[in-house]
Amino acid sequence: MELLLDLIGAILPFDWLEPTFMRRALLGSFLIAPACAAMGVQVISFRMAFFSDAISHSAFTGVALGLILGLDPRWTMIAFGVLIGCGVLLFARKAELATDTVIGVFFASVVAVGLVIVSARRGISRYFEGVLFGDILAITNTDLWIIIALVVGIVIFQWLGYNRMLLLAINAPVAHSKGIHPARWEMAYGIILALLVMVSLRAVGLLLVTALLVVPAAAGRNIAKGAGGLFWWALVVAAISSILGLYLSFIWGSATGATIILAGVVLFVLSFGFRLLRK
Repeated sequence: MELLLDLIGAILPFDWLEPTFMRRALLGSFLIAPACAAMGVQVISFRMAFFSDAISHSAFTGVALGLILGLDPRWTMIAFGVLIGCGVLLFARKAELATDTVIGVFFASVVAVGLVIVSARRGISRYFEGVLFGDILAITNTDLWIIIALVVGIVIFQWLGYNRMLLLAINAPVAHSKGIHPARWEMAYGIILALLVMVSLRAVGLLLVTALLVVPAAAGRNIAKGAGGLFWWALVVAAISSILGLYLSFIWGSATGATIILAGVVLFVLSFGFRLLRK
């Protein structure tokens, strides 16, 4: 990892990238933002923004359980988030309720459990600032390896399943008739999305992680003329916003995650203007 960071410094010899932690942040944000954009295409196609919110808010309970049980909160947070994601998808498929209703129940449950634990154990509340706001400047080499492994998994999933997921979003019965099993693909997508949301909390925090999924994909939809273009434009917007946001946060001394999201929102507004002009 140090060799890769040194290579970034040699290729991009800018003053603001001289500190090693800034190069880690650049690499981390450049990996996380496009990964979120890729998964965000399906988030907006399946209208699952509320699902990602429920997963991100489960971080409270995951971290609290880790602290109480004496385990690494990072791993308990990820494990609990994946458990909640699987629970939502399984319950939504079995229950005769709308998916957003099921998500709402799980959302309320995980937040309530987390708040109960935190209020009962007041000494652990100081650990939650990082979950709320994130701090990509504090990521470690271990975090980067985890991000890289997850990005590889997302690349494989999108390569195998992008068209299948697109057909499921458009017409699930037709997809099923072509041999695509909705339950399997939805569960695989839900697990990967839950992992991505939990890892992305490190970068932008609980309050903004859904924006990292939705904003680049929404901007890509404004620009693209087809499904393939949507995917690639979302990646481009995410990559630009990650680099621009990191640089501006260095110049302004602002929160890095929030500045990356703000850069993405500006690009979304510009893409919307482009869409109006194209009409």
